This record gives sequence, C-alpha cells and structure tokens, in this order.
Amino acid sequence: MAQELYKNLNGLRICVAGAGVTGLAVARSLTKLGVEVTLIDENKTSTDEFPVVHPDAITITDFDRLLISPGWKESHPVIQAARAAQVPLINEIDYAWSVKKPAQKWISLTGTNGKTSTVELTAAMLQAGGVSAVACGNVGTTVIESVESLEDYQFLVLELSSFQLHWMEDASFIAAAILNIAQDHIDWHGSFDAYAGDKISILDRATTAILNGEDGEIVTRVAHWQGQKVFFSLDTPGPGEIGIVEELLVDRAFVANPQEAAMIAELNEVKPTVPHSVSNALAAAGLALTAGVAHEALRSAISTFTPGRHRIEKVYESDGVTWIDDSKATNPHAASASIMSALSVIWVAGGLAKGAEMGELIERIKARVRVAILIGEDRVLIADELRQRAPHIQVELIDSPAGYSKGGVDNSLMESVIRTAKAKAVSGDTVLLAPACASMDQFLSYSDRGDRFKKAVEKVVRDGK
Repeated sequence: MAQELYKNLNGLRICVAGAGVTGLAVARSLTKLGVEVTLIDENKTSTDEFPVVHPDAITITDFDRLLISPGWKESHPVIQAARAAQVPLINEIDYAWSVKKPAQKWISLTGTNGKTSTVELTAAMLQAGGVSAVACGNVGTTVIESVESLEDYQFLVLELSSFQLHWMEDASFIAAAILNIAQDHIDWHGSFDAYAGDKISILDRATTAILNGEDGEIVTRVAHWQGQKVFFSLDTPGPGEIGIVEELLVDRAFVANPQEAAMIAELNEVKPTVPHSVSNALAAAGLALTAGVAHEALRSAISTFTPGRHRIEKVYESDGVTWIDDSKATNPHAASASIMSALSVIWVAGGLAKGAEMGELIERIKARVRVAILIGEDRVLIADELRQRAPHIQVELIDSPAGYSKGGVDNSLMESVIRTAKAKAVSGDTVLLAPACASMDQFLSYSDRGDRFKKAVEKVVRDGK
C-alpha cells in the first residue's frame, strides 16, 4: 500500500513541490520528524522559514520522496522526472492521515461549488452536537495543521478540491459528500471526464455517500458504487433520502422508521434562503447525521450560521438597487446559481475561464440579465456567447485603466466597473459580481476582487465620488 511510504521518515530527504500554504505546513511537520526537506517553487526564492529552490535547480534522484502540493500538474517536468526515476510521490492528505490519532474520524466533501460554506456548516453542526470538530483542507487551516493541533479534534471535516483528490490514495472517511459536478479546471485536468472522475474518487475510501440527487453527473457516475448512498434534493424525499416537505428540511435517511420523517430545520432558517444554500444545508445535515448528531443540533447550527464573505454578500442597497459581492463564483456553475437568485441583474463577470465554456451558462441566465459588464483576460469569450445567444443583453467591456496594476493601491478598474453599473442600474436591479472566472489575471485572489468591488461601491455609489 501507498501508506508504507509514510512510515519511518526520519533521516529521509523529501522534496516538497510548492512553497504555498500547504507546502509550508507540510515542510514544518516533516522537519519535526527529522526529515531533510527541500522546498521547490517556480515563483518564490525563500520564505520566512525555509529557502526555496527553483525546480530546474534540483536533481530528483537526490530525494527519497516527492511530496506534491495541490495544483501541480501531472505534466510538470519534476513530476515526470520523479515517475521516470521511480521516486515515490506522496501528498499532504495521505501524510496527515498517516500521523493522525487512530480515534480521530474524518468526513469529507467535494463539489464544483458550495464546498467552503458547506464544510463550515457541517463543522458547526458537529460542534452544536457537542462534538469537537473543525473544517479544514481547502478552507481555513490545512489538514496536517488540524491533525497536529493541540485541540485534539474528534472529527475533521475536509473540503477537498479536485487537485487534492487527484493525488490522494489512502485517507478514509466515515462519510463523503458530493455537492455538484460542473465544468471547472478543465485546463488542469485536460477534460471534463478526468475532472469529474477525480471528484467521484472521493468515494473510493468512504462507507457512506451524501449525494446531490438533482445532479445528473453525480447520479450517473455513482450508479455502480456499492456503499450506502443517501441522496438529497429540494423535492419531497423518499425513504432513505433527505429533502424538502412544504416549508421544512426533513430527514428520511437517518430515522428509525424510514416511513416517517424528522425535521431538520425550517426553510426560512437557511440564510440566504436561495436554492443552492438550501441544497448545501441538506448536504451538511447528511454528513452530520452520519456522525450521530441529533436533529435539534442541526437546526441550532443552521439558524445561527452565516456563510463567509464574498458568497452572495450584500454590500449596499439604495434607490431600489442591491449590490451583491459573489466573487467566490469562480466558474459558470456558481455564477448561474447566483444570477438565478435575482430577477433583474446587471452582471459583472470575467477573468480567467480556466478552459470552461460559457454557452450553457448564457442560455440559462439570459432571461435574468439586462446588462453584462465584462473584465479580464477572457471577457471576449463571454461577450461572444452573449452576442450569439442573448443579443438583447447590453454588453460593456471594461479595460484595465493605465494606472492600474494587480495588488496595487489604485482601484480604478473596479471603480470604472461600478460607475458603469451605476449609470445602467434602475430600481429593482441587482448589480451582481459573479465573475464565472478565476481572478488572478487582474486581482490577487477572489477575496481581493470582492474587497475591491465593495470599496468601489462605497466610494462611487454610497459617497458619490
């Protein structure tokens, strides 16, 4: 088994590919075990704790292991060289699994959208039920930091990206959830089928699956999986399912008599009360119920939970116009869900499409959007689809102003966007930042993009400058 690669590491030489959050966390942990660590990264020369070497400057056969941070592609020359030289590949998730305490249980979740808020809500449900738990992985702290925490958590709730799942082999889960599968990161995986396959692989070492019964990709791809399948949907649930009955979220999967139903929460207790947030709450409830949390604790957690920033976050409202920051909608599927929660939208979009196609998104949202304000490297991709499929939507292309640079003090790009939106908006409109694209072409991150949107709204709309 691959797990043998994580034993007796003292004195070994391990190359850690990637000097980001994950790479640094693993490097610290390995160093404490007596491992000789070398960090490699193409974009950094050092960190506060470790020197960093460019990948071209190492000889892979000098190392006993290559630990890969999420995001490093199979095609990278270092990984190709390691495979050719039979240098074993390892990863943070399996390493953390190898050093965790035996009594600690893991719950996992993946999906194209909604992962972060759902794992955070799941952890809140466990905590409300009196269980020591933390959300970790692709959100908050890394898995290895959570395993080694002095808190000694009973449960870890892992948000796992397709990148992390691609490399993972050993970690096991008492339950795993898949929220949705739609086009994303096609540039990294090479095809939608490969991307979806990595998502579905979360079930390879799970005993119970909490699955979106309204997602055709999921339903089809799990048809032959042999574990316990619990489907959730916004419809009335059948026996063994979780769903909605009138104004209630109800459970018919984790009850003594599946012919009966137990209330999870009232629909209006989910905030915001939009379809995808309700769906995510059902998924979180399924995971928490697998861990034995009582229904009353689920309701308590749902009624007090608010999603993190940049996820359908209202930043301002005046003159009948609502300004919403959903900068975390970094792919078409997320943008669609966000747009469909409003009736008349001035849509701010664009950035790096990551290989995703926009045609299906435009077909779905074209009745809700009045104006599209497009920025970023792939704005023309969206504009072309809009002109072909929705010629009634007014398209405005915004170029980066001369003085603007990524990460700088100048916020003229987003201010130009907001001035255009302000000029177009009428009472009843929602000005919605739901980019359907990644941010790194013009911003430091999706949070930087959202923060700049909010600052520009405050300056241009609220203060009238």
